[in-house]
Amino acid sequence: METVSMMTRSVAASVLVVSADAAVRARLTQALEAQRWEVREASGGAAALLMMDEMRPQAALLEGLLPDLQMDGFAEEMRANHPGVDLISLDGSMASPAGPRSPRRGELLQVLRSVRARDEGLLHDRDGTETHDSLVKAQGRKSTHAGEGTKARPGRESARPEPAIPSANIRVPELIGDAPIMLEVSRRIRLVAKRSTTVLIQGPTGSGKEVVARALHRLSPRAERPFVALNCAAIPESLLEAELFGHARGAFTGAVQRRTGRIEAAQGGTLFLDEIGEMPLALQAKLLRFLESGELQRVGENETVRVDVRIVAATHQPLARRAQEGSFRADLFYRLAVFLITTPALGAHAEDLPALAAHFLRQAEEGGMGKQLSPEAYAKLRHHAWPGNVRELQHVLERAWILAEDRTTITPDEIEFDEAAVPV
Repeated sequence: METVSMMTRSVAASVLVVSADAAVRARLTQALEAQRWEVREASGGAAALLMMDEMRPQAALLEGLLPDLQMDGFAEEMRANHPGVDLISLDGSMASPAGPRSPRRGELLQVLRSVRARDEGLLHDRDGTETHDSLVKAQGRKSTHAGEGTKARPGRESARPEPAIPSANIRVPELIGDAPIMLEVSRRIRLVAKRSTTVLIQGPTGSGKEVVARALHRLSPRAERPFVALNCAAIPESLLEAELFGHARGAFTGAVQRRTGRIEAAQGGTLFLDEIGEMPLALQAKLLRFLESGELQRVGENETVRVDVRIVAATHQPLARRAQEGSFRADLFYRLAVFLITTPALGAHAEDLPALAAHFLRQAEEGGMGKQLSPEAYAKLRHHAWPGNVRELQHVLERAWILAEDRTTITPDEIEFDEAAVPV
């Protein structure tokens, strides 16, 4: 009987920690295990729902924005399938106000407060500046604008302005910088990544469209399957159809053997069509048929092949205007632009320049010495127009790193801009 009692107590004291940030999960797990909680971790909503069936936890601690499910959607699934689980967001509020309350809820909230306090202390100890990799940088902070001389009370979210979601919880790691316009890109990536919805990425050359496409794939249920990229502008028109759809042996001169196309190569995963605006009209019609039916026909063959693939397309061209002009198929445009993500020019988020510069300088090291910009070199970067956007910045800093030779400080003399760079 004693054994059964101990087992029951162990199950009753289990908790699931759900966060996309491994460091957050680790800190919470350590603190909870010290309080004799049985802890399981999940990096996303789908994984958490699977674990719920296995462990039947007493409570779940949730990050406000998961990579594959929003809080509302997750709470709805939980109410339907696991109505007895107490859902608590990482800011300590109730994720489901009308839901059950764990008998040990107070203990969980105390753990959250202690971890939050420790994290905020570490943030302010780092040269007096704040970073964005803490557990709840803004979530746990009381509003000082709820009213003159008043303090926000626990459980009274409506008594104070809704706290801003920390950028660490929104920004995908692939995108550097916390400018609002870039956080909106991250938000849109997270919203659509979990679905198979076709996505069109628009933005100027060098603004990181392929980076966005790869982030979409990484955060999707297709992440373990292939990510295949095809630049429609880099392949001659005469070969583009065979490259995309594949071909049979002898289909044309030089086709000495059968070849799988890029669409088939991406089976189960994501096909990224860069510079889709360069695709010939005749081939656009064939791509549209594939998007509508999920079936393709290799060049030189009669039978069709069914392929499950998600299409993500990108362009620097105004496709909507081109569709109106007739130089791009309007029906294909509407099929591609089910969900639109716009990558901004670097000038639109110039406040991210220091973070981007530091990132690219670390990339340029390649195991060598670290280097930094002198104030004068940084000023030179700041006053440049960046017609080539983030890609131009990356190339300028790699060039500067090389020109600085064995010196650890990069001066304005090493900052050379590409005079041929023109806005696109």
